[in-house]
Amino acid sequence: MEDFTGEYNKNYIDGQWINGDTGTGHDIVNPYDGSVITTVQLASLQQLKNAYKIAEDQQKDWAHSSVEKRKEILRKAAEFLESNREEIIRIANLETGGTLLKVELELNLTIDVLKETFDYMDAVDEVKEVHATIDGKRNKIYRQPLGVISSISPFNFPMNLSMRSIAPAIALGNTVVHKADLQVGLTGGSIIARAFDHAGLPRGVFQSILTTPDEIGDEMLENPVVQLVAFTGSTGFGKHIGEIAGKNLKRVALELGGNNPFIVLQDADVEKAVDAAIFGKFMHQGQICMCINRIIAHKDVYDRFTEKFVERASQLPYGDQTDPDTVIGPLINSQQVEKALEAVEKAEKDGAKVALKGDREGNILTPHVFVDVKNTDDIAQTELFSPVVSIIKAESDDNAIELANDTIYGLTSAIFTSDLEKGEAYGLKIDSGMTHVNDQTVNDAANVPFGGNKQSGLGRFGNPWVIDEFTKLKWISVQEKYREFPF
Repeated sequence: MEDFTGEYNKNYIDGQWINGDTGTGHDIVNPYDGSVITTVQLASLQQLKNAYKIAEDQQKDWAHSSVEKRKEILRKAAEFLESNREEIIRIANLETGGTLLKVELELNLTIDVLKETFDYMDAVDEVKEVHATIDGKRNKIYRQPLGVISSISPFNFPMNLSMRSIAPAIALGNTVVHKADLQVGLTGGSIIARAFDHAGLPRGVFQSILTTPDEIGDEMLENPVVQLVAFTGSTGFGKHIGEIAGKNLKRVALELGGNNPFIVLQDADVEKAVDAAIFGKFMHQGQICMCINRIIAHKDVYDRFTEKFVERASQLPYGDQTDPDTVIGPLINSQQVEKALEAVEKAEKDGAKVALKGDREGNILTPHVFVDVKNTDDIAQTELFSPVVSIIKAESDDNAIELANDTIYGLTSAIFTSDLEKGEAYGLKIDSGMTHVNDQTVNDAANVPFGGNKQSGLGRFGNPWVIDEFTKLKWISVQEKYREFPF
């Protein structure tokens, strides 16, 4: 069984585990009690620049490696995660504040992403021939790796949201320089690096940097060798990435914020809708981009739904995330708690009605529920990333869809109804990348087009759509018969 808190609490650069050379240490702590899990030495800007040079030097060799070799390495990486499941879950549980249910789900999704690459990593070897209008010409379309990829991942689902970019990028012949959120540097960076190290990935194909934005600035966005920036995180920083990438004509894959509606139509089974909404709102304390942010209920079922939802929310067990019975664990840090409480305070000042008043215990925030909220209220238009939720009354089913679309975001959504055909038809009217009928909003898989519309992002993950994100097309024409030219 590996110990990830000791030997691997370092940067992984050029196939070596090395300390950062800034002279600055950073404690990674358990968000529940503040205890130090490990201390890392932050990498410097120069170390990051060196990593990009190494990635550039190694990329062409890796691009020409066989599909069989790439498949064997990714298979061994998946096996490493599986064989070290107990220790990985322990570290992720402590470091992220996620419950045991959450971190086990995350590990399973991470392994699935690795395995799914087996079905498409030969895409860079495929050659497609298309019709030519010039006599004697053959048109061939080749798919090639992009080159060097920057990967930046968040604190909430750090292993899965990192691997979602890293695995396809590597499988398709790219090299990756990755930075996890430092708060979860082991789960989001070092464990992944150790899996690839164990699997025999050639040096420089994947490198993991443990540092802060203050140390490296925008280097991951501006470095001239970077061909694509893959980022999961806030819409605000996503816009910053888009601005810099656009200026430098770099590609981006952005999965950003959400204001995800959970819609309860007039004919919905209220009991089942409550079951789904409780899970979809309070999974990982609401710290998931896909979590329910607004509940929109038809006026005929509004009171029944609200009563049952509030009752259930008030009974959710909370506390130490290492306790198997815990549903509500700590938020990632005190700043996130303060941010959530500021939103709560403003909603109360704006006149929103409190149906369930939560409490704070350290970094734990118990559920807050606001009712009779207007869709235009700040509390309904803000991504809350916490166990805080608004319930909005719709005058009709059509009005519920209108309210759902009245947001700058468009990541995911859900509709509850007894009429599945109607649910699917309404789902197509919601301007979001994903809609789930008779389910909640938190769904992910390695073989679906995962991504958002509007200010929730650009691009799609998942097989086979992710292939287009991490490769480029090249047209080769071969003139097999002499061509007569007009002059």
